[in-house]
Amino acid sequence: MKKLFLATLLFSFLNVGHAQQTKEEIQKRQQELQQEIDELNRNLQETKKNKKQSLSQYALIQRKLKARAELINNLNKEMKKIDDEIFMTNRDIYRYKNELDTLKDNYAKSILFAYKNRSNYDYLNFLFSATSFNDAVKRVAYLKSYRQYRETQADNIFKTQDVLRQKNVQLAGSKNEKNKNIGEQNKQLNVLQADKSEVNDVLAKLKSDEKNLSTQIRDRERTRTKLQQALRTIINREIAEAKKREQQRLERERQERLAREEAERKRRAEQQKQAAAANAKPADNTKPAVTPGNTEPEPAATKPTLGAATTGLSSAPKTDRTYSPFESTTEGLTLSLNFENNRNKLPWPVDAGFVSVHFGSYEIPNTKLKGYSDGIDISLPVGSSVKAVAEGEVSTIFDLGTQTVVVRHGKYFTTYSNLSTVNVTKGQQVRPGTVVGKAAAGSDGEGILTFMVTNDKGANLNPEAWLRRR
Repeated sequence: MKKLFLATLLFSFLNVGHAQQTKEEIQKRQQELQQEIDELNRNLQETKKNKKQSLSQYALIQRKLKARAELINNLNKEMKKIDDEIFMTNRDIYRYKNELDTLKDNYAKSILFAYKNRSNYDYLNFLFSATSFNDAVKRVAYLKSYRQYRETQADNIFKTQDVLRQKNVQLAGSKNEKNKNIGEQNKQLNVLQADKSEVNDVLAKLKSDEKNLSTQIRDRERTRTKLQQALRTIINREIAEAKKREQQRLERERQERLAREEAERKRRAEQQKQAAAANAKPADNTKPAVTPGNTEPEPAATKPTLGAATTGLSSAPKTDRTYSPFESTTEGLTLSLNFENNRNKLPWPVDAGFVSVHFGSYEIPNTKLKGYSDGIDISLPVGSSVKAVAEGEVSTIFDLGTQTVVVRHGKYFTTYSNLSTVNVTKGQQVRPGTVVGKAAAGSDGEGILTFMVTNDKGANLNPEAWLRRR
């Protein structure tokens, strides 16, 4: 028993790290990873049709390698869960066997006792030896309860044997599942080695075609620079227009306030004129004379207060946010807050595809090739629909060899670049899922979409931190 207690304690410590994720969640993630790997394999077959070596092909194989490694890691987690189940089942079997032995031993003792005292004479002698009627009744109840106890003992033995059979079946199932898991794990490890060999082959080909890839990266850098310059211009123009609209609104409010003050001044002057005319008439004994001293008190003029009107936030709720011209109206602030509240939940701008270039700096191993991405590049079939990810307004559409659409969401901007056609117009209101255009081919001949998220300061944000997990 001491060994069993120590083993149970050890199991409890080992099980702490896996308590956060159930076996069903692990298996569900395995299915998702397998589906992703299958899709990546299909995309890889498409990219192999293009004889030109590309960064997309390398990124695709790298992504598949990462998904395969995660799948193997999930299989390891499932193996630990199965081992835990086997341990728990073995522990239960050990406990039920001990209980069954105890039940059988007690039942055997009770049967032996009943056999030794089986004669009617002993039964009657036990009853008639009672000292009173109440004592006799108690002895009868005792004999009945003893018989029921033996029946209960037998029933408990049968139930425990049934539970023990179920536990043995469960144990056999867990061991079976473990063997399947080991087989799948070995299979995935072999495929992982093949994937690593494929990566090495692609890297060798990329190195041999370094000159062509260098041209692709230079093209990307030129496009990136032009896109950044265009975005800065657009954001600065939008800020200037937002400030201009705010100043116009403030000027309208000032003019309206002056008009109200002028109307109030004229009303007072008219009241004073009427009061003076009334004082000039003969006194009426039935009516008190109206003098300037007993006229009705005039309402005090409303004084302008230093508040939202002077700060440009008259219609916006009070917040502790850093001031932005794009949030000077309720609509602008609402769009910003909706965009922020959907961080990690925004839908993807495409239905199919994979990230071939991630946000930030990147480099190709075994080469001197490196670059930087202000957003993410999504490889996808040419002509795929590109959709808006959030509610907003089309800020501008411009041409960089291919079409680019910029959508403003309050103080945030999303950019959809490398479009062959555009389905929206400047100033159009869009919602999540609104098709903004179709994806065009990149310099390597494969479909590509550059997707960016930018704030009102012109800082680029990692789009993958805003999009939901696929």
